[in-house]
Amino acid sequence: MERPQRSGSRQGYRPRPSQGHGNVRWGIAHIYSSYNNTIIHITDITGTETLAIASGGQVVKSDRLESSPTAAMTAAKKAAETAREKGINGIHVKIKAPGGHNGPSNPGPGAQAAVRALSRVGLRIGIIEDVTPIPHDGCRKKGGKRGRRV
Repeated sequence: MERPQRSGSRQGYRPRPSQGHGNVRWGIAHIYSSYNNTIIHITDITGTETLAIASGGQVVKSDRLESSPTAAMTAAKKAAETAREKGINGIHVKIKAPGGHNGPSNPGPGAQAAVRALSRVGLRIGIIEDVTPIPHDGCRKKGGKRGRRV
């Protein structure tokens, strides 16, 4: 028993040909963002072969601007274009902050700007992951038994 045709039905509907999303060559963007600098390191999917690397210090003249969002965006753009030339068109992002037992565990100001710049260049972004090292009760913090007295 056939279903009756409704008006406005999608008879003869054919899906559009894919926009090239099927064959994505993935890479990994390791973004290290501290309060002093931002480093963008793009590798292949295994993480062993370096395809492109750039840092905030390469693109600005003043030391105090190395960690700025503007420097991070320019560095990310530079690294992404090199990676695109080598055939990468999709990226998984791993964001890392200094972490450890003393350093701040939140990424610097350049991390978000770098991710935004990578997507704006035309790379597809897959997984965004935080890989900041977290201590599992390692070294003792400085400051003594009663903490730092101000």
